[in-house]
Amino acid sequence: MIHKEKILKVAVVQAAPVIMDLGETIIKLKELVREAAQKGAKLVVFPESFIPAYPRGLNFGFVIGSRSKEGRKDWKRYYDNSLAIPSKECEIIAKIAKDNNVYLSLGVTEKDSTGNTATLYCTNVFISPEGKIIGKHRKLKPTGSERNIWGEDDGSTLTVVDTPYGRMGSLICWENYMPLARAALYSKGVTLYIAPTADAREQWQSTMKHIALEGRCFVIGCNQYVEKSMYPTDIYGYDELENQPEVMSRGGSCIVSPYGEYLAGPLYGKEEIIYAELELDDAISSRMDFDPVGHYSRPDIFELKINEK
Repeated sequence: MIHKEKILKVAVVQAAPVIMDLGETIIKLKELVREAAQKGAKLVVFPESFIPAYPRGLNFGFVIGSRSKEGRKDWKRYYDNSLAIPSKECEIIAKIAKDNNVYLSLGVTEKDSTGNTATLYCTNVFISPEGKIIGKHRKLKPTGSERNIWGEDDGSTLTVVDTPYGRMGSLICWENYMPLARAALYSKGVTLYIAPTADAREQWQSTMKHIALEGRCFVIGCNQYVEKSMYPTDIYGYDELENQPEVMSRGGSCIVSPYGEYLAGPLYGKEEIIYAELELDDAISSRMDFDPVGHYSRPDIFELKINEK
């Protein structure tokens, strides 16, 4: 709960990547981070799988009992443009954070930097203003058909990192519906709770407000805004998008206070950066009457065990 600073300006980037193009997406990320930093942001948050894309509408040729050759080619393209941690691309992204003196929270599809496995993970990476990767969280349970492209992680990346603004951590998309995963972050003292997502439903907003009230923390929800026209037309599965709406993801990015009140957003229908100045003492004062891991926790009755191996 201890923080050195009193105010934190947060920027939430609601945008699409250059889909399936790692290099061009990094160039776009650089411009967006620069814009946010010029407006005074000290924490810049990007959506789930901003690199290389959340592949909404694609099936990569998966059918129960078989896979297609064309789908494998699209998957290989997705794999090739995913981010290895560490890598030279990681170094470029870390330098962007350093050059702009910001903390960066970035959703990526991660591949193994050693090449020992081809399994991909849905990952959120934390980078410091010094240009250091200070932590990452891999999605514990990919949802639905996401399991065809992302592996499950173990508890070793239920990560919370210390910053001058308080402890920062994240759960990704529908992980936020997992009560014990949320409890794990609360137990680590999270005050900056980042929730990158691909969920643009109105119901998601209820989840963001609930977590803010339950955890007595600032909740930073971030989604992409994506149009079908942004997809490359030369992928083999492009025809699969024919029946998809033109707006593939309408957004819904938001920033919520520990009192469950919107500080910014929700934003729908366009690419834009939203901002809010967080009064960090609210994370403490809001716990006067409800502290989820303090006086309201009843450890004599309930016990949380986390396997972080």
